[in-house]
Amino acid sequence: MKQLFASADTFLRESDWRDLALVKFCLFSIGLLAGLQVTERCKQSVRIAALSVFLITYIPLMTKFLRILIGKRQKA
Repeated sequence: MKQLFASADTFLRESDWRDLALVKFCLFSIGLLAGLQVTERCKQSVRIAALSVFLITYIPLMTKFLRILIGKRQKA
């Protein structure tokens, strides 16, 4: 497992924003495909779970990004 995480770290160090955008599009696409397979009876639960995961991941990412953005503006 450590080797997998080390490989992921290496990938991120060697990637730029375009590579990460491609990863996000790929994950979005697989999410859409999985969403198409959800039955009508389960859709509300899946929506709540997806929204929860989105918020739990998006807020820390944007917090970090904004700190970096503000830090660069203060240095300039």
